[in-house]
Amino acid sequence: MNLITIDFETYYSADVGFAKQTTEEYVRDPQFHVIGVAVKINDDEPQWASGTHEEITTWLNTFDWAGSMALAHNAMFDGFILSHHFNIQPKFWVDTLCMGRAIHGVEVSGSLAALAERYGIGKKGTEVHNFKGYRRQDFSEFELSKYGDYCINDVNLTHTLFTKMLADGFPKKELHVINQTLRMFTEPVLELDATLLAEHLIDVQGRKEKLLADVGVEKDELMSNPKFAEVLRKLGVEPPMKISPTTGKETLALAKNDEEFKALAEHPDVRVQGLVAARLGTKSTLEETRTQRFIDIASRGKLPVPIKYYAAHTGRFGGDDKINLQNLPSRGQNAGKLKNAILAPQGYKVIDADSAQIEARVLAWLAEQNDLVEAFARKDDVYKKMASAIYGKPEADITKDERFVGKTTILGAGYGMGAVKFQAQLKTFGVDVSLDEARRIIDIYRKTNPAVTALWRQAQNMLINMSRAEPCVLGRKGVLSVDTWETAVKLPSGLLMRYTDLKYAQTENGVEFSYMTRKGRTRIYGGKVIENVCQAIARCIIAEQMLKIGKRYKVVLTVHDAIACVVPDAEVVEAQAFVEECMRWTPEWATGLPVNCESGIGQSYGDC
Repeated sequence: MNLITIDFETYYSADVGFAKQTTEEYVRDPQFHVIGVAVKINDDEPQWASGTHEEITTWLNTFDWAGSMALAHNAMFDGFILSHHFNIQPKFWVDTLCMGRAIHGVEVSGSLAALAERYGIGKKGTEVHNFKGYRRQDFSEFELSKYGDYCINDVNLTHTLFTKMLADGFPKKELHVINQTLRMFTEPVLELDATLLAEHLIDVQGRKEKLLADVGVEKDELMSNPKFAEVLRKLGVEPPMKISPTTGKETLALAKNDEEFKALAEHPDVRVQGLVAARLGTKSTLEETRTQRFIDIASRGKLPVPIKYYAAHTGRFGGDDKINLQNLPSRGQNAGKLKNAILAPQGYKVIDADSAQIEARVLAWLAEQNDLVEAFARKDDVYKKMASAIYGKPEADITKDERFVGKTTILGAGYGMGAVKFQAQLKTFGVDVSLDEARRIIDIYRKTNPAVTALWRQAQNMLINMSRAEPCVLGRKGVLSVDTWETAVKLPSGLLMRYTDLKYAQTENGVEFSYMTRKGRTRIYGGKVIENVCQAIARCIIAEQMLKIGKRYKVVLTVHDAIACVVPDAEVVEAQAFVEECMRWTPEWATGLPVNCESGIGQSYGDC
């Protein structure tokens, strides 16, 4: 395939552009128009074109997009322009923004300017800042020429970055993952039910007003950190904590810039959402703003699905473009409402397949806790088995509530969780146990799964060795490797999960390790390393399964460990069998890992 590197320069102003709008909103804005575009074919010199929409359309159509790989920096933007305004879909998309995140981690800037500086390949220009509010006809011939030079420089930087990243060993399979992720946005097929969304918005707004009135929280309870923390605890939410930069001691993290506090705005309990909204002085809850955003998108066209490739430290996908489809409510009063408004196009159905307990399975397999691996492989009810050990009675006699405790233990205690946190987690689900009982359950889990606890210790030793640049291993042979020079774990994908600037300090609790993130230094320990690793391995598997499904059907969404695709009505039964077969497949490096899945079919995403 030819490689076509492309960069659009577009009209932006105080009200139109990324400062105020999402990518979808900006590209579909009635005022949006292309000022010019630069294209580079393979290693040839870039070409710049400007003109009317018709002229640019004619020029772009002189290139063989259908047989080419297209490259951009932030291809979600350039790709959506190419698709929405020019009806052009390249054979394959790659993106240096995505690649940069995967190579260097999510804690550093992935901007074109930052990457160009990192690789020492030149500087990104600043001319774009001189033309805010300029429409194409406002440019003089000289100004348009200078803007073209700026755009050509961006194309050359992007092309050089791509070739350097490939030469440095960027995994070819990850390019396919990037392509499939981008096409969920650039070539949308899902539709939105505007009527259902409008009804839901009215309902949400009415319930919000009643909620805030019913909560009956006084102003001093909203503004006082200790009092607000107590209100959260009464709702079963343990307030987030942080280390104070002033005192060096642990304190409540309830400021408007505290990430964990802001995350409570997306809590499943709408009461918590309402309290956070009130404390922040905002007028809308997450559900309200997101429903309105969906309504607005529906008025403009189909739903481009914004999934951020390599969004997390572990490489997991994430939400983007301010609609975060990764956390649509599944519980509570808003359960399924937004999902039900996301529709397959006429003549198609949505199939949503969820990988069952994949992290717990990966953990048991990686630790070589073989009895648990075999139980998963036999399709035993591992939650009942755990509950049987906890309550000392046969599996046949385990109640629904006891099984739930077993489930929470299997899914929660595998990463070294202590009794206090476990007790709080159970309380969140409405299960009250004493601290002594929580300790007893945690102790039983650890005695029942000695290979898992040994893996935590191995990970703690890895941190010690990594900080000393000494060789070390982690987990089942042949799955992971430790790069002490990069202070990173090399994943099966070939990418590195980094612990940048890993350091240790002597504290009153003993030696503690931390690494640098955008939020400052973050504590890391053996159990947390294993949580990171299991999530990263699960992501590697899900990504490869997604590629297999994508060879036959259009993948439209991935949420954590689930993959959704659209299939023709006439192929639903065959397609479901194929999707489940793909979701039960494991890569060669994961031989012996017993994965499983559940799937559903529906006209809407919610029906699945």
